[in-house]
Formats: sequence, structure tokens, C-alpha cells
Amino acid sequence: MNQLKGLGVAMVTPFKKDLTPDLPALKKLTEHLVNNGADYLVVMGTTGESVTLDKEDKKAVLDTVISANAGRKPVVLGVGGNNTMELCNQLSRLDSTGLTAVLSVTPYYNKPTQNGLFEHYKALSEHSKLPIILYNVPGRTSVNLLPETVSRIAFDCRNVIGIKEASGNMEQIMTVVNNTPKEFLVISGDDALTLPLISAGADGVISVVGNAFPKEFSSMVHLALENKFDEARTIHYKLLEIIQNLFVEGNPAGIKEVLSHLDICENYMRLPLVPVSQSTSEKLRRLMIDEELTNYL
Repeated sequence: MNQLKGLGVAMVTPFKKDLTPDLPALKKLTEHLVNNGADYLVVMGTTGESVTLDKEDKKAVLDTVISANAGRKPVVLGVGGNNTMELCNQLSRLDSTGLTAVLSVTPYYNKPTQNGLFEHYKALSEHSKLPIILYNVPGRTSVNLLPETVSRIAFDCRNVIGIKEASGNMEQIMTVVNNTPKEFLVISGDDALTLPLISAGADGVISVVGNAFPKEFSSMVHLALENKFDEARTIHYKLLEIIQNLFVEGNPAGIKEVLSHLDICENYMRLPLVPVSQSTSEKLRRLMIDEELTNYL
């Protein structure tokens, strides 16, 4: 799945002041990403606040992105949860038009065993018309998809094509790279770790900061994939402090604040999420000015 190497962007879902989806802003964001270096788009993941979207919202958001994208970039849809049977039903009914793959987070709250995780993804793979990317983010789900389980899934479930790894554990992720098929995609789920992970064999990133600065982050990712690490490192450190400050008050509050400074969308979120504080907003703006990232549009 070479088309899913490089920079994938975990798109935010813009909202209006009344907290309905801001579809014109979503179109603007899609154009911003497609025209500035994103290799593929990821819709309704964690950054897209998918857990606060109802069925009508989700349809409107997906339809808007697919229409605005017009087939120019691959689109990956977030389809995750902790009810395996319901997810299987969703995948069986899913209209795959305009989609390339699905991204499915490990079941949260239930705390399944490693065998339970394997059986969960085996069931999803048997019902999905589309390739599946695993998503391991134990900081949010309270369950860690261990390398031996990833390897088992990768070899036993043919349409599971990769993993977004956001455990933050470099040794664990390197073990995944080493113990999965060569064609199995290992994708960084942490912007700040993308450069070292690519040096260890990862295939790219599904990024948050890429919403705002796809041109710069895409350049860094592709330079690293081409083993041009000196040049990639310069961009990495140019963006590192901004990346670190995106998450001090949660995601997607930080990236929506940056997008509001770029006049792409407003920083509205549905509860229980709230916008960043004034101090964080001012720090993000100052970092953008210091790193000459304000003249983007």
C-alpha cells in the first residue's frame, strides 16, 4: 500500500459557533492539505472528535471530504470502538466509495487480553471490504497492542495492512517493524517521534501538526524516507516546539487554535473538550511567528 506511505493527516472536524459541523471550513481544510503535500487524508479519528459526532454528522463530514478531495488523495476512515459485533456490522454495511482503507483503534474501556485483541481484529478483517490499519494508542485506550499480537494479526489477517503506533515506546515500535512482513506498514502516531521512527524503518506518520503545516511536515517525512536525515532534521527541529505545545491542553484544542490563527477554521469543540487557554494561544502564535510559519495561505 505505497499510497499510504508518507504524510497522512488526521483531519480535525471544524465546528461553527453553534457546534454544528462547519462544512465550508472542512472543504477549505481539505484543499489546504491536498494542495500542500499531504499524501492521504484520515477522517474521523481522535483528532476529528469522532466520538462526539452522531451518524448524520459523520455522513456529512465524510461526504464533504470525499467530494472536496475529488479522488486526488487516498482517504482513510476511522471506524473504531469497543463493541466488536457492532463494528463488524458497520464494516459490512459501509459504502466504500471514495475510501482506500479504514483505521480502527483498539477496543477501549473493556481492557481485553491480547488474545481478545487478536480475535477482535480477526473478526473485523472478515467483515471489512477495505484494508484495515490497526491503531494502538494505550494512553487513550488503557490497552497496549503488544508486538507479538501485531505480528500474529499481520501474518494471519491478510487485509490488515499496517498499524498506526502511538504507544510512544521506541523499543516496542522497533520490535513491530522487525517482526512483521516487509510490506506491512508501520506508521507513527506521534509527530515528535516521526523522524526517529522513520530512521528505524517506519513508513510515515498519521499527523496532527500536518493539519496546519502539511508542506513542511511532508518535506520532513519524505526527506527522511529518502535517507536525507540532515535536511529532515532541520525541519524536525523547526516544528518540534510547536508540536510539543499542541498537546499541552489536549488534542485537538491545540491544533484547532493554530488553524484559527491561519484562518482555516474556528477553535470550537464539543464538550467535554474546550479551547486552549489564552496563554497557550499566545505561545502558539509566538512560535508560529518565530519559525516564520504565519504566511501559509
